[in-house]
Amino acid sequence: MSSNIDSMRKFVESYVPEMMRENRVPGLSVAVVADDQVVYSEGFGSRNLGRSLPATPDTLYGIGSCTKSFVGLAIMQLAEKGKLRLDDPASDHIPLEIGLPGKDMTIHDLLTHSSGLPSLATSTIAISRGLGRDTGVPWGGANDFYRHVNGAQDEIADEPGRRFFYNNAGYRMLGNIVQNVSGAPFHEYIEENILRPLGMERSTLVKSRWVEDPDRLTPYRKGPDGPEPADFPYPDPAEIPEFSFIAAAGGIVSSVMELTHSLEACINGGVYRGVRLASSESIERAQTLHFDRPPRLYGRYGYGYGWGVTEDFLGHKMVSHGGSISVSTAFLAFVPNLKIGVAMAANSMGPPYAEMAEGVLAAFMGIDPREGIPAIRIRERMRSLTGSYETYRGVERVEVIGRAVLNSTP
Repeated sequence: MSSNIDSMRKFVESYVPEMMRENRVPGLSVAVVADDQVVYSEGFGSRNLGRSLPATPDTLYGIGSCTKSFVGLAIMQLAEKGKLRLDDPASDHIPLEIGLPGKDMTIHDLLTHSSGLPSLATSTIAISRGLGRDTGVPWGGANDFYRHVNGAQDEIADEPGRRFFYNNAGYRMLGNIVQNVSGAPFHEYIEENILRPLGMERSTLVKSRWVEDPDRLTPYRKGPDGPEPADFPYPDPAEIPEFSFIAAAGGIVSSVMELTHSLEACINGGVYRGVRLASSESIERAQTLHFDRPPRLYGRYGYGYGWGVTEDFLGHKMVSHGGSISVSTAFLAFVPNLKIGVAMAANSMGPPYAEMAEGVLAAFMGIDPREGIPAIRIRERMRSLTGSYETYRGVERVEVIGRAVLNSTP
């Protein structure tokens, strides 16, 4: 294993700085877990540019939609306790009033983004508000959220189970289901039943906790001249407990080191260091491809419960998810049968996480990422073609520029 760790380290420490420079990312952290051990962890750049504070493996970042995997786990926990069924109509548990006759949107449909309801831009509304760019949509609490959702009857594009629409509103509804079924505000349920049992002591959804932590991100938005300091866009759910579920689409703050605890539990069938969070059957179901999306560079790809699933990543199933809240981003990926995983996070719009994470996993598998990962190979070959060209004696000149834009996992 040691030679593969060395190869992985060399890849990370050459490729990550390249991508940070190209994407003007101030700070980024990486942690890699294998066989229940963190075998590599490092910070790159600055968590705070103005004070020249370094990014570290323990720096707290907003992980955005990586939060969805924790929502999926919460739903499975409550299903195991008999408090809900995955085929329950969502309207049995929350005030959802829209839908097609005889075609209920179920909890399963919301988990797999297959409810037939396209994006209602709830994250755009919430994040824009937090960054000082209000959209004008009334957005002050749970009643406003459901007025927005229940006004979208004409937006329904298909019956449930037929089409994939990545939908943050759907995961906020799942968070509300967790809240209503458990009897606890969403953020309290997640912290008490998932984060703390995982030993993720600094991870939280409560802003008033993490802002006092000395090793935390300064959020940056992309500006015309580089990174610009910004506010953290999510409100503090502890201040609005009835609307705590606003955080279900992307409100967790964590470090890559603590995120490896979650990866270990996912790899080990729901067990972290002897603590069982859910049955192995529930964990396997969450990591199963339930709904196909268009094939990607590795062929069949789709969505489980809060996870993207690639069926054949270099001969193995890979489970992954990314997240962005404009001023902070994250990415999680693991190969269950090889017991390897990687967590990444940054304090700005992210670099191409998917290809970096895939490169880490490939190196661990003894494969040269610059040859074995299609996105990296394409990027490298595009670079070889860019530059200044001229005809004989400089009569004509041309500048070839290019940037690979490749699909990545949300």
